[in-house]
Amino acid sequence: MQGKIIKGIAGFYYVHTAESGIYECKAKGIFRNQKIKPLVGDNVRLTILNEEEKTGSIEELLPRKNALVRPAVANMDQALVIFAAAKPKPNFNLLDRFLILMKYQDVPVMICFNKQDMVSQQELALLQEAYRGAGYQIRFTSAMEETGIGELRGLLQGKTTAVAGPSGVGKSSLINLLHPEAGMETGVISEKIERGKHTTRHSELFALDGESYICDTPGFSSVYLPELEKEDLKDYFPEFQEYEQGCRFQGCVHIHEPDCRVKEALEQKKISRIRYENYKCLYEEIKNKRRY
Repeated sequence: MQGKIIKGIAGFYYVHTAESGIYECKAKGIFRNQKIKPLVGDNVRLTILNEEEKTGSIEELLPRKNALVRPAVANMDQALVIFAAAKPKPNFNLLDRFLILMKYQDVPVMICFNKQDMVSQQELALLQEAYRGAGYQIRFTSAMEETGIGELRGLLQGKTTAVAGPSGVGKSSLINLLHPEAGMETGVISEKIERGKHTTRHSELFALDGESYICDTPGFSSVYLPELEKEDLKDYFPEFQEYEQGCRFQGCVHIHEPDCRVKEALEQKKISRIRYENYKCLYEEIKNKRRY
């Protein structure tokens, strides 16, 4: 039988099958010997050990489309990163770090600002301007007022989406609105094994329908940059590309050089000041890290 790993905790893997629901499985020792770790999102072949108790054994990991390092999940089509428009105020440096990490792992990202009911239209326009100019899809929602949910659900259709964001932004509330059975599924797993009630959060996959999944990942308060050279950082800011061909110096990093078209675009408000300041900050961080 084939299925998809929807949760892994304390050496147990919970595998969802289209035919018969969720099985609690252990992975064969061969994976450990080969130093292969099954991930949430993996498609697997399993053997049923006890149909009544819904237990099984994972016999084979099917080929992965991709495997993300952070969050540690497999076979994702896209990521949905959720920040709050207010309470807490968006941490743009953290958001840009996440966008860089996803681009490094070649995963398309959509940005959702929740709690839109707490800010003015002018503030929403500023958020939209900062990131739409960089080519990202932006959506605004209010879990409290249940607005924007239908549109968001449409963007998840037919995809497996990693949902990520810092604590306190309403991520769980949005997931519960997108998929009301999510809490129920978590309860089923918790009943099967007491370890399922660990306070440590783990990535978990929920089926929205037969072809759409969302993967809830643990909240993050920091994101480490991937191993980049400082000169390569500019390639992770797509809004620079339109202008950098006109820079006077080849290999311009758009900070101190004269006749820099990116800096000109910044002064003309064609590039977001928030994004550019984060770029400079991250450039210095990479430069200083390389020094030691």
